[in-house]
Amino acid sequence: MDKLSIMGVRIDNMSMNETMDVIKDKIKNKERYIIYTPNTEIVMMCHKDEEFMELINKSDINVPDGIGLIYASKIKKHPLKEKVAGYDLSVNMLKLANENNLKLFVVGGKPGIADEAMENVHKEYPNINIAGSQHGYFKGTHLGKNGDDEELIVLDKINKAEPDILFVGFGAKKQEQWIEYNRDKINAKIIIGNGGTLDGLAGKVKRAPDIFIKLGLEWLYRLIKEPKRIKRQILLPIFMIKVIFGGKDIIKEIKEG
Repeated sequence: MDKLSIMGVRIDNMSMNETMDVIKDKIKNKERYIIYTPNTEIVMMCHKDEEFMELINKSDINVPDGIGLIYASKIKKHPLKEKVAGYDLSVNMLKLANENNLKLFVVGGKPGIADEAMENVHKEYPNINIAGSQHGYFKGTHLGKNGDDEELIVLDKINKAEPDILFVGFGAKKQEQWIEYNRDKINAKIIIGNGGTLDGLAGKVKRAPDIFIKLGLEWLYRLIKEPKRIKRQILLPIFMIKVIFGGKDIIKEIKEG
């Protein structure tokens, strides 16, 4: 498996199909497997936050969720195969779960969002065994909210369900902190930190039209729809400037062994 370091963040150079093949294999062999979905914004966050970078790099696989990472890898002559968007990967996992009657548990989002998302999933993918849903507004010391009792209850719900797939959507860094803090306590096979996926599945956030996605302009569509995102989106041109004018080590291959 080829790997790149993009400003210190490990990115696994795998296509969507290759990623899904690994997921199928891990579920078949009942192995725990942690997936993160870093995009340009997350790479820039990690660049300023060493703790976050360490968390991201402890995953089993980091898929390139962002067209900026694809462009940057080509500029530095270490091309990534393709963008593997976290939302699209999650939908493909739903399709896999539907085909194989797999168990799915989701945790994250505001109260009611996870439940709404699963109602929609059940309509679209009736063969999925929805093992449970839980909002992300429970107390946990690692989430910056004192008290572990609520977190232990949530973990107990997940572990009793024994899900094949666990979606964790607390947003960048919090979800990685929670997964890393509890990785040895969670009885689930595939664990993916997939940010706002639950909002999308609940119908609260509309995806960009296909033409925007194909042209790599999904970020522009979201900015048009949500102008307040400008503070986050400004990280993309800053990232590209760093890539263009940075040295050869800003993006490099990771040698195994």
